[in-house]
Amino acid sequence: MDLHRAIRAVLCAGLLLGLSAWPADAAEFALPTEGTIVGEVRVVTVESDATLYDIARHYDLGFEEITSSNPDVNVWVPGQGRRIIVPTEFILPPKPWSGIVVNLAARRLYYFPKPTHGKPATVVTFPIGIGRLDWPTPLGATRIIAKVRNPSWVVPKKILEEHERDGDPLPPVVPPGPNNPMGLLALETGFPEVFIHGTNEPWGVGGLVSHGCIHLYPEDVAAIFDRMSVGTPVRVIDEPDLVGERNGVLFLAEFKSSSDAPDASSSGQRAVDAVTAYLSQRSMAVDWERVRATAELASTVPTPISASTIDFWDLAADIPARPYTDPPYGPDANAAAPPGSGSE
Repeated sequence: MDLHRAIRAVLCAGLLLGLSAWPADAAEFALPTEGTIVGEVRVVTVESDATLYDIARHYDLGFEEITSSNPDVNVWVPGQGRRIIVPTEFILPPKPWSGIVVNLAARRLYYFPKPTHGKPATVVTFPIGIGRLDWPTPLGATRIIAKVRNPSWVVPKKILEEHERDGDPLPPVVPPGPNNPMGLLALETGFPEVFIHGTNEPWGVGGLVSHGCIHLYPEDVAAIFDRMSVGTPVRVIDEPDLVGERNGVLFLAEFKSSSDAPDASSSGQRAVDAVTAYLSQRSMAVDWERVRATAELASTVPTPISASTIDFWDLAADIPARPYTDPPYGPDANAAAPPGSGSE
């Protein structure tokens, strides 16, 4: 199979999957036995009053993932019939694949549960909100040290002082409930005062919004909480250039580092370095102009960079679209409880 056909085979596999099963909560994937990519890119046409934020949440994406994949689409009024790229294809983080791996640049958490006997190994992945530039989420290795239902937020002194300066004072302790910024479920890490938790402002998922904590959609933390054990290892990385492989084709996804805003030239060189490192033990021909163009575009969609392949954006128009008819989540969904849970 030549590389042109390989790219089309990758797309066709995704189309067949999408036509047979189109789940909104497709966050768990079998780990690939070969390659490092899971999921498939989808396309929908807007047939409701939904915003890009609504579509992102429906397909378990952060807002930067959906907006960077649809740069010319109005976030609030995409337009009836407008084709929307849904980037539910993911290059997995560098190995080891165990416990929780958080990639700050990709704004994404990956959970690799211990395989159940007789069943394939899987990965669960969710979009996340992370620490602001002035209050970054720490890098490194730690573990889950506690699980807390209906947490109270003991507000750190620096945050109390910040809110006081901003004219928005907080009590020293925020009690459990729908207005608690920690949401309804929290996983405490070994990093001081850093939790993986839900949020009462889920529309911030995908951005730099926290004081170092890792925010999940309320429905996502509910999905993962009971499966998580105290002692689960946590590794936090900041890898903006993700290189992966599928069906013998090399792909690149480009994100902004959580700690800086590099210009296009430095992004291009950084991407070249990442691809070069990936190829250190492989022999694959690469379209280096495509590498640089992907870096400049900051495309978070895995883009084929093998020599003689077709650019993803030239193929995107061939992906059949499904109508997106779900209504907007509405203002009530911007709360700590999962939508439709009946909780306040």
